[in-house]
Amino acid sequence: MSADTTALAARAGGARERGVGPYASHAHRTRYLVILAALIASAAAITILLLTWGNEYELFSERWWRISTMRVTSIVVIATVTFCQALATVTFQTVTNNRIITPSIMGFESLYVLMQTTIVFFFGASGAVSISPFGRFLLQVSMMVLFAVLLYSWLLSGRFGNLHVMLLVGIILGAGMGSLSTFMQQMLDPNEFDVLRARLFGNIGNANTDFLWFVIPVCALTGGTIWMLSRRLNVIALGSDISTNLGIGHKRQVMLMLTLVSVLMAMSTSLVGPMTFLGFLMATLAYSITDTYDHRRILPVAWLLGYVILTVAYFLLRHVFALVDAVTIIVELIGGLVFLVVIFRKGRL
Repeated sequence: MSADTTALAARAGGARERGVGPYASHAHRTRYLVILAALIASAAAITILLLTWGNEYELFSERWWRISTMRVTSIVVIATVTFCQALATVTFQTVTNNRIITPSIMGFESLYVLMQTTIVFFFGASGAVSISPFGRFLLQVSMMVLFAVLLYSWLLSGRFGNLHVMLLVGIILGAGMGSLSTFMQQMLDPNEFDVLRARLFGNIGNANTDFLWFVIPVCALTGGTIWMLSRRLNVIALGSDISTNLGIGHKRQVMLMLTLVSVLMAMSTSLVGPMTFLGFLMATLAYSITDTYDHRRILPVAWLLGYVILTVAYFLLRHVFALVDAVTIIVELIGGLVFLVVIFRKGRL
């Protein structure tokens, strides 16, 4: 066999090895499945550890179940928050074609802070407590979704009609609401200010679990819709011109995806408070690990990564270091550091 024939055979073998689907090769597919299985096993292990650690009562006794049930609520909150943050961030970054921004840039957290500050400013700490908690929760969610939808509708269907203007306006509005919140906070009574500050930090322990009956179905429906439309996200990621040529109404699909993102972010922020860099951390690690364009592979990995990270942090800071209130602060610090690394390596991730 000549050298040319050998080279052609090698090229043919390499061509057969590579795939045209979400995996570059059979080895790539195997690696993804191994990573997914490892994340599922890790999530199950840390969940069991969190439920059983320090529970000294007889296994499966009434008191043992009582303590475990109390811990289940924290696990459900963590799973819900990471689900919302993962799907919202990956979808938002795909739609905006930018992997260094998060939905928080659109002013969701600034609006949340402004609403909390306004309630305490006008009604006082006692007046805020007298308002129906569920009514206040629905008001926050509704205002956030309405704010986002109006912003998208105005900027994406108007004469500007591009995402970059929308992002810039979102940043400016967020800064403006932040300044107004700071102005009102400076005029508050110190005691009322302390009550307010406790609500402005993202905290798993502060989540009102009485609302989970409402939050979980809404998040499941919204996340399920994103999952069913994930193939459209693959096309949207190709850009406006290519997706339009492939038969996708780009602007309409972008509006739909951003609305779904706003619902998830409103639910997450209203439930536990602002968490700026958690979604970015989850999405960035998921992109690096999966190394694929297919959102049906990226989304579950991002969720599992977020769940493992936040649950491990919650376990360590609650049962080892007794700093449970610092869970989201530590996670946000790590996410911020990862954000800086990505900024310095922009173009490589």
